[in-house]
Amino acid sequence: MSETTRKPFQFSQDDVRIDKRETVFQGFFRMERLHLSHALFAGGETGAFERELFLRGDATCVLPYDPVRDEVVLLEQFRPGALWRDQSPWLLELVAGMNEPGETPEDVAHREADEEAGLTFRRLEKICQYLVSPGGTTEMVSLYCGHVSTEGAGGLYGLAEENEDIRAHVMAAEDALRMIADGRINNAAAIIALQWLAMQRNRLKEEWS
Repeated sequence: MSETTRKPFQFSQDDVRIDKRETVFQGFFRMERLHLSHALFAGGETGAFERELFLRGDATCVLPYDPVRDEVVLLEQFRPGALWRDQSPWLLELVAGMNEPGETPEDVAHREADEEAGLTFRRLEKICQYLVSPGGTTEMVSLYCGHVSTEGAGGLYGLAEENEDIRAHVMAAEDALRMIADGRINNAAAIIALQWLAMQRNRLKEEWS
């Protein structure tokens, strides 16, 4: 078989050798340094090298959608990772939270909907799971769309003990999609979920109404 006809995913976890793991930082999150090598496509393996890895844990994100009103709920809050960009560090995002031990992603979705937006999901539909930035972090996001009523939704939420200050915005789905097009929404979870909604809106209006 030539190199041009080989199928992807010929390697597995068994094709990576980790000689040493060391913790280089332990706070709210943990950073490790790996000493490793791995198989090469052309045969043999790499020499030993080092990589730092951010062990963040997995998360769940949900796009609340009202199929009757054709509206979504997006949350505005401060994010330090958006500082020093040519934009506001207050972002429009999805309902989201870290998965705690013993919780399913669905458990997290329902918990965070209440805490962050005062919402109750009537049902959840899974969109996908994706690795956030696998070159440097272990985080996997479980992404959902949640059926809600936006009647009376919106307002200020968040847990003071977690330093959360959240404003929940109700907006037309079309307006949210325009914010992707013009760059006002530029975080991955919201972009993926809203683009999925653009493809699935007609079906959800039929099935969820």
